[in-house]
Amino acid sequence: MGTASEELLKHTRDVPDFPKPGVLFKDLTPLFGAPDAFTVVIDDIAAQHRGHVDAVAGVEARGFIIGAPIALALGVPFVPIRKAGKLPGETVSTAYALEYGTAEVEVHAGAFEDHRRVLVLDDVLATGGTAAAACALVERAGGEVHAVQVLLELASLHGRTHLEGYDLRTVATV
Repeated sequence: MGTASEELLKHTRDVPDFPKPGVLFKDLTPLFGAPDAFTVVIDDIAAQHRGHVDAVAGVEARGFIIGAPIALALGVPFVPIRKAGKLPGETVSTAYALEYGTAEVEVHAGAFEDHRRVLVLDDVLATGGTAAAACALVERAGGEVHAVQVLLELASLHGRTHLEGYDLRTVATV
């Protein structure tokens, strides 16, 4: 087995023209289907944050796949950040701009009352809008963003500019 970065890159598949022409989609499902490689990545991320966070917040949907095992490895709660209208009960929400329109994400109200230091987690950092909205949402809901962790950063899209002031960590950058 290689490093977390090597295993991630080895198990990432490029899919041209998905979901629309001109987009080169980074498919991480080969990583999720390779237990040994996925374990290397999860263990590496968990080691970086052990003892520093009280909760892991994963962004729908692939952030759930990554965030839940990291939360388990750290022995802390996992908090889902969902698209609007998907959580029962009282929620806190934040709207953010997309390339063509807006979107909204939400968490349960009180999700961070007893779990203040939060690791915000997602799979790919592209333009940064979703990650920035997730951080704003965690803060609106009473949490403190310890760090933003992504598996893969697409450097050419400059998403990190939307996360200035946050500790942004990536497993690999392409």
